[in-house]
Amino acid sequence: MASINMKQTDPVEWLEEFRGKAFTGSWPTLKEVFDINVERYPNNNCFTDFDGPGGSRNTLTYAQAKTKIVELAAWLAVNGVKHGDRVAVSGKNSPEWAVVYLAAFYAGATICPMDYGLHNEELENLLNTAKPKFFFVDVEKYDYFKEKKFPFGVYSLSPEKQDTYVYKLSTTETPKITYPTEDDLAAILFTSGTTGVPKGVMLTHRNLVSDVYLAQTNMNIYSTDVFYALLPIHHAYTMTAVFLEAIGVGAEIVFGKTMAVSKMMKELREGKITMLLGVPLLFNKLLVGIMKGIKDKGAVVYGIIKFLMGLSYTIKKLTNCNPGKVLFKSVLQKANIYTLRIAICGGGPLAPSVFKAYNQLGIDFVQGYGLTETSPIIALNPVYSFKIESVGKNLRDVEFKVIDADENGVGELCVKGPMIMKGYYNMAEETAATFTGDGWFKTGDLGWIDKEGYVMLSGRAKNMIVTAGGKNVYPEEIENAFQLYDELEQITIQGYIPDGQDAGEELEALIYPSDGLLSRLGADRKNPGDMEKVKAEVEKVVETVNKNLLTYQRITKITILDEPLEMTTTKKVKRIYKK
Repeated sequence: MASINMKQTDPVEWLEEFRGKAFTGSWPTLKEVFDINVERYPNNNCFTDFDGPGGSRNTLTYAQAKTKIVELAAWLAVNGVKHGDRVAVSGKNSPEWAVVYLAAFYAGATICPMDYGLHNEELENLLNTAKPKFFFVDVEKYDYFKEKKFPFGVYSLSPEKQDTYVYKLSTTETPKITYPTEDDLAAILFTSGTTGVPKGVMLTHRNLVSDVYLAQTNMNIYSTDVFYALLPIHHAYTMTAVFLEAIGVGAEIVFGKTMAVSKMMKELREGKITMLLGVPLLFNKLLVGIMKGIKDKGAVVYGIIKFLMGLSYTIKKLTNCNPGKVLFKSVLQKANIYTLRIAICGGGPLAPSVFKAYNQLGIDFVQGYGLTETSPIIALNPVYSFKIESVGKNLRDVEFKVIDADENGVGELCVKGPMIMKGYYNMAEETAATFTGDGWFKTGDLGWIDKEGYVMLSGRAKNMIVTAGGKNVYPEEIENAFQLYDELEQITIQGYIPDGQDAGEELEALIYPSDGLLSRLGADRKNPGDMEKVKAEVEKVVETVNKNLLTYQRITKITILDEPLEMTTTKKVKRIYKK
């Protein structure tokens, strides 16, 4: 039986050994963090993928990775990159992407990671804003950018383009390089959340490194851990919580390039992943698959396992022992998650029932909270003292407060801490508008803080719906209630004003039915008659959920979508805001 470690070590205590030697600031820079862990663990696995011949493993140790990083940094410096210049990178998750990212710091530059899922023209707009000296891009977009006349060099992340491949770039010269300090700009992350014109979030080395180590306030991370970089690594969540967290302690990163189930299962199994970070969509689908496998064993077995899951959870909460790993070993092995030590969900609120189910099965599963502008982690549920209804407890050196609270204490969450961004790139007015007069960062999220300091999230302020009765409804709370219904691929809640009503909104559900539901009904999306049957099934699901909602939260209109709504790289629907 595995026990939960109640003793939380100081996440930065070991750094004191290197203070004044490897670094002199209040926090090391990201270059210094990597140097320190190469010294501590030169032979530890650092970067791994399964893109070798026949899907075989490719691994660089920390020492080998540093050799490639230093070589590329020297080449960048010899070819004109100076302190404070920008280097851009866009591609699938890979060791090459990671080498470029870190080499920028070893050349004294700022990294600009860009979303590989953007259209070429959108990437061009970002590049025109960032004005990098070099752009490293993956093979699918390489030819487009290589053939254009840009004022920057275009180089390849893929060995398919050997003449400009990142691992082939080296120099015999020894350039003079001015390395960054903790207050220098480490990264510019272009984001707009789910809507709007992308903004460049400026994060310093102090922002990112403080977040890496203070995030360990609420959980222990070890050099023996194996992190799985499955979600796009340009995004602040994966970039910090997987990539930078791993190199911050000398752990291994396995790079996943696709969420195709067969590839993901292979990487989970052969990578022996211990740290899995994902978004609600990933964990929902994984849990649906696990529970379907249990149900397929018959009603008696399903009933026994559900009873044992409840018992396991009760024991865990009362005794801080985790019996699920023993009770459900075969279930977890089949799902290739038996080696998991911790699973963390971020990028959006997770239904409490899903959170609870993983803990019942023996996985130490917690939620975190943050934004790109906060590097991003500002709250995390302690593994040893979690609340399933909360997105986490404030990290050390992080303060929360609520402003403009309503009668229920729900208001806009504001935060202070060393990980708060420097500002938006070349957007002074937008930067100023994001902070209160006394320096608190306004998150744009609505919620409240309980007596023990746990953050309770209601939703985004701009998403809030006001009903005819004056009640505030948060779409995310309604959408969460549908997370385990596999009949729905997507559900997005929005307000609408019924005919004959002047003001006050009711709730409309925009629903894209799942392929699984259509297959079960033998339905064709292009056949109106078939889609009437599909809508009838969807209405049954909505009716079931409505019964458990407060009267003013209930859905009164259903719209079946012909096509799924566009999603962000963290699998959130891009909402369309009404003017």
